Amino acid sequence: QVQLVESGGGLVKSGGSLTLSCEASGRNIHLDSIGWFRQAPGKEREGIACVSGDGSTYYAESREGRYTISRDNAKKMTYLQMNNLKPEDSAVYYCAAQFFLKTCFTYSASWSHGSWGQGTQVIVSS
Repeated sequence: QVQLVESGGGLVKSGGSLTLSCEASGRNIHLDSIGWFRQAPGKEREGIACVSGDGSTYYAESREGRYTISRDNAKKMTYLQMNNLKPEDSAVYYCAAQFFLKTCFTYSASWSHGSWGQGTQVIVSS
């Protein structure tokens, strides 16, 4: 079993940056993919990016450029760097861990067997 805890959310002005962290505990996750997702009030959860066990990164369409995902297996940490934030980026951000045979996918439905964190709130003011 793996437990995930997100941190780093908060209030930021439009155009600002934040780095979210996802800390894993429990079993080793070096073979798992880690994904970042977000959910705004009244909207469906949407994928942002994922990083596979071998370090390959994948971004949802239109996400690449303002977001950068990375992981540090030694620390069991995964990060999501977010730049040029906009008010529409306000949401609860979640990380998830799941094993994929090959590449990971950014659509959240593919993570139905994964472990999820409780989320961290990001609010971007205009």
